[in-house]
Amino acid sequence: MEPNKQSDWVARSLRSVWHPCTQMQHHETVPLIPVSHGRGAWLYDLEGKRYLDAISSWWVNLFGHANPRINAALKEQLDLLEHAMLAGFTHEPVIRLSEQLAALTGDVLGHCFYASDGASAVEIALKMSFHSWRNRGQAEKQEFVCLKGSYHGETIGALAVTDVALFKDAYGPLLRASQTVMSPDARQAVDGETAQDVARRAAADVERLFTERGDKIAAIIIEPLVQCATGMAMHDPLYLTLVRELCDRHQVHLILDEIAVGCGRTGTFFACEQAGIWPDFLCLSKGISGGYLPLSLVMTRDDIYQAFYSADVTRGFLHSHSYTGNPLACRAALATLQIFQEDHVLEHNRVRAARLTQALAPLADHERVRNFRQRGMIWAFDAIDAPADFSRRFFATALEHELLMRPIGPTVYMMPPYILSDEEIDGLAANTLAVFNQVLAG
Repeated sequence: MEPNKQSDWVARSLRSVWHPCTQMQHHETVPLIPVSHGRGAWLYDLEGKRYLDAISSWWVNLFGHANPRINAALKEQLDLLEHAMLAGFTHEPVIRLSEQLAALTGDVLGHCFYASDGASAVEIALKMSFHSWRNRGQAEKQEFVCLKGSYHGETIGALAVTDVALFKDAYGPLLRASQTVMSPDARQAVDGETAQDVARRAAADVERLFTERGDKIAAIIIEPLVQCATGMAMHDPLYLTLVRELCDRHQVHLILDEIAVGCGRTGTFFACEQAGIWPDFLCLSKGISGGYLPLSLVMTRDDIYQAFYSADVTRGFLHSHSYTGNPLACRAALATLQIFQEDHVLEHNRVRAARLTQALAPLADHERVRNFRQRGMIWAFDAIDAPADFSRRFFATALEHELLMRPIGPTVYMMPPYILSDEEIDGLAANTLAVFNQVLAG
């Protein structure tokens, strides 16, 4: 390696790159890691140090870095078609991907509209809901409902249905007001209550609002089973079942944001399967391309599609992205779906999840831990009496233990790729415990 190449990369990046979700001044003390390459569950810096990617690089990398099967699919696609606009044209990868995803819903959600990132998918679902009601002569249905603590993205529309102050407060004057209802977060259970009891209380709050304003509400948006960015708030599937019934009764669309929790993350390919329901709109992104390329999409029902089907251009859905349905991204997604099928990933994940949960038992029983929880391939716990700078100290200390982890405030979570070996699972658990103890002792 060239002398000082690592420090040179860091200095140049800090001068020219504005990093996301970052107070740049913090990098005066918190390390910026220049990544040289990735292999499997590991990332490597320029000095050869490695870091277990315990958060799948912001929840996207499902089958490891430089996965040979996804690599091969992309190399083949590069020689065929890198991109063509999807307005007036189509291509095989986007057709096959749409068909395969629809089949996974039993063709209930048989129409896919594509974009490039999760926030854009949320924007599409919100606009599509409003516009479909207008096309049906119910233009007064313009309001949206979100859950307390919800996060759905940082574009203006998506931010309007986000309830995380850090993201929303700075841009409040730009946002359209939305209605907020109780979260079904199971941590809110009082003495004698179960997670299902909390789900029923939260659903009752939705019923109250729908009864009052159902004629004005276009849709409610929910991150099913786990509200991730608010601190991995987990809820019982019963909540989704109850809200689906309320949406049907009051003529309100149900939008499920499965951007983070879809693609097997909660134990089923779609999180909503565990409630035995399908939404009116389902948003996917992150893991759908295996963490390779930006891709997002909204799946919806035929009756909503038919609300736009007309000779009148103003009744069509007026939304577009230059890279909509990019062939390379769709091909990565097809390779990802093929791995799910050929490797029986969901079944093997149950075995991995059981082993990691067992290995994390010392943390679950730790005197400074509360609300240890797990759903599929997501684990989280809350630190008791965590210092104000807990998350940054944990991140920096984890790097010293070969771990990439980014706590959300006092909440430590793991969302690792679906390829961990037994040795990697045991190492992840042991090192997380060591980091936690070291930070608390700091």
